Amino acid sequence: MPERARFAGCAVIVVNYASTALLAQNLVRLTRAAEGLTVVVVDNRSTASERDAVTALAADEGWATVLPEANLGFGLGMNAGVAKARELGAQRFLLLNPDASIDAADAERLFARVAAEPLTLVSPRVLRPDGSTWFAGADLSLADGRMSSAVKRPQPPERRARPWLSGACLCVSAELWDAAGGFADGYFLYWEDVELSYRVLAAGGELAVAPDAVAEHAEGGTQQSGEEHTSPAKSDGYYYYNIRNRLLFAARNLGTDDLVEWRRTATPVAWEILLQGGRRQFLRSLRPFATAVRGLRDGRRIVRDELERRTAGSGRNGS
Repeated sequence: MPERARFAGCAVIVVNYASTALLAQNLVRLTRAAEGLTVVVVDNRSTASERDAVTALAADEGWATVLPEANLGFGLGMNAGVAKARELGAQRFLLLNPDASIDAADAERLFARVAAEPLTLVSPRVLRPDGSTWFAGADLSLADGRMSSAVKRPQPPERRARPWLSGACLCVSAELWDAAGGFADGYFLYWEDVELSYRVLAAGGELAVAPDAVAEHAEGGTQQSGEEHTSPAKSDGYYYYNIRNRLLFAARNLGTDDLVEWRRTATPVAWEILLQGGRRQFLRSLRPFATAVRGLRDGRRIVRDELERRTAGSGRNGS
């Protein structure tokens, strides 16, 4: 079958932020092996030189671009990229991080799965550069907002576990994208993939990790080489948005009792998030603590405002 026919109607969308070198390393390898694949790069503006580099690379490779004047964040950037891909005729979309890579054969397997099951959001198995598993499915406990790997399934019923898929590499149909509403606004980074997964399930869709498709993710590759997996300290953005956005998700999607419980557990969960960067980071700087405090403060404000809104709404309904 001609390559062009194999990838007809398919697009890969990447949101770039100061990562042109990663696009040249990862995306070029995929797109040169998949003739006919629509490629959209959304460049969240960082510097003028980075914008010039992205547009030059895209012109050389025949990629379409979306060039916002501001940094839209991951979710809204992906929304803009999907909209552009649809304008170009695509109906199946592979959402890919700049620091993730996937072979054409594995991408084809994902597209084929989505074509056969258009109401299924699909992830490959995602490996680190050393071959260890980075992601193969995960669960969110609605009881307290903690995450667990799929290897710990089944969770006890009282955990009320809901599966979710990482936004590092996702394949989705236009039909399911519309049903779920795409990525939600307000997250900027982190947890937008959790909410998308939650909304897919709420819309009657399904989530799946394709066992026959593999991608590679050099976690943190947009900030560092990603070649070693030694639990390095995370970025300020990782800490802040993971702590804040956990409570944003709860405010948007959960009942009042659960929302109050998630707020109660916010501090211990924030500590667990900080420990993902290892204890040695605290010997170098107290900045992670300050970042966590800001995330907790802003997340709690979101919860407070939502609880006040619900209380006011109950008062109006009862009057």
